[in-house]
Amino acid sequence: MNTYDYVIVGAGSAGCVLAARLSEDPDVRVALIEAGGPDTAQEIHIPAAFPQLFKSELDWDLDSEPEPGIFGRRTYLPRGKVFGGSSSINAMIYMRGNPADYDGWAAGGATGWSYADVLPYFRRSEDNERGADDLHGAGGPLAVSDSRSRHPLATAFVHAAEQAGYKRNEDFNGETQFGVGPYQLTQRGGMRCSTAVAYLHPALERPNLTVLSSARAHRVVIEAGRATGVEVERGGAVEVVRAEHEVILSAGTYESPKLLMLSGVGPAAVLPAFGIDVVRDLPVGQGLQDHYMTLLNFRTDVESLIAAASPENAALLQSEGRGPLTSNIGEAGGFFRSRDGLAAPDVQFHAAPVLFHQDGLGPATEHGFAFGPCVLAPTSRGQVTLRAPRPDAAPRITHNYLMTAEDRDSIVGGIRIALRIAAQQAVADVVTGPYDVPESDSEADILAWAKRSGQTLYHPTSTCAIGSVVDPDLRVLDVSGLRVVDASVFPSVPRANTNAPVIMAAEKAADLIRGIKGFNGSNGISGINEAKGATR
Repeated sequence: MNTYDYVIVGAGSAGCVLAARLSEDPDVRVALIEAGGPDTAQEIHIPAAFPQLFKSELDWDLDSEPEPGIFGRRTYLPRGKVFGGSSSINAMIYMRGNPADYDGWAAGGATGWSYADVLPYFRRSEDNERGADDLHGAGGPLAVSDSRSRHPLATAFVHAAEQAGYKRNEDFNGETQFGVGPYQLTQRGGMRCSTAVAYLHPALERPNLTVLSSARAHRVVIEAGRATGVEVERGGAVEVVRAEHEVILSAGTYESPKLLMLSGVGPAAVLPAFGIDVVRDLPVGQGLQDHYMTLLNFRTDVESLIAAASPENAALLQSEGRGPLTSNIGEAGGFFRSRDGLAAPDVQFHAAPVLFHQDGLGPATEHGFAFGPCVLAPTSRGQVTLRAPRPDAAPRITHNYLMTAEDRDSIVGGIRIALRIAAQQAVADVVTGPYDVPESDSEADILAWAKRSGQTLYHPTSTCAIGSVVDPDLRVLDVSGLRVVDASVFPSVPRANTNAPVIMAAEKAADLIRGIKGFNGSNGISGINEAKGATR
């Protein structure tokens, strides 16, 4: 059978949630199409091992075009090509964002996406080991836990930030984002809890859910203004997987707009040049945002994570679910104002107990650690466009990092905060010398270093945004039976690591698709909570 009620493209952070939620109804037939395969690699599930997945077969291994704001450098853009998508290769930080993000979306026309609207979906997804309260959920599919590593180098960063005058924050998803501290993580028992682990695997036994793995989506089939299926290549054969109700694109911020454009939904001024007939003229691919991150790297004589893969630590992980192998790399951080007068933070820090440089691909051949800011609320906008009309051609991606004065001010101000923290005793106690830092604290040297050393924080959004490409119910404008559900629909990038917001959006979208305007407070999924111990 190749006809279903719903056809979902992409088994990532959103697609796994949708497949699990929609298949709760035994009378609904759901197909989930994934270009990658099952998440069986041990590097996925052992948290500290995820950088080993960069540029592997589980990574789409994308690159940007030459970025005009950072000396024309191309930046490496890893994205998960496996069950769980990027939630299977990310740093597992559980972060929702600032209420102002969602209230700003709603004020801009994204009706139903205010903080009050989305908070119940964050809570529904969550199984926080600290328990439930007004802001947190317990009993949901997604495990959220405190770090079981608590590496002394990450702790040194937190102490240094406190010495610099910044308050400690034990819950960045609580009453305020401001402050410093360790991050909560999407882990269960010290192991990664991706959306594949949390949502998909417990639902795989359902007879009404079909997963088509190693299947590349070519385009959405649109007939008489309605999406009726997806053209898919699998095992060398091309077929159309039919959707009686809806096609849902959850292929991510880079791939979902590419699929729309290959299907004739996109800028009318561009598509004909690729021999593609225009079905609907929409600004698909425009408005791209991302968090641009810089990390100061220091040498240390404290044992860093390069020593994590010892037999003793492997035994500790296996027997007690703790130790350095449970590290998510970016163990601690904080949220700051780079300048006075801001109501919400404009920079976020990450601190890693290991050298992390050259787009995360640089060698870590000596002990070191890194910390630094990202531009948290960027005003720069970029775009995703086609490179060729071939489905296997990577898209052209330009973020326009640091192209506005506001973004340059934020990164310079954030690096000055990092230098202030680096000057504190808690850092001096563990540092033996600089590895990669600005030449001086002058604005010119700081900005030049930021342009030379910065990278993506892996948080692309907004290429199929609510209001311009989809409506607030995430339906593609003027195309029936077609929705987009992933970070591409966000009107702007939230002040957060984006995995949790994507999961929230998919939870909400599942209700929108089913015609549910609210829910009864139940946050479990039939068969999911019973299988919490499963990691495969």
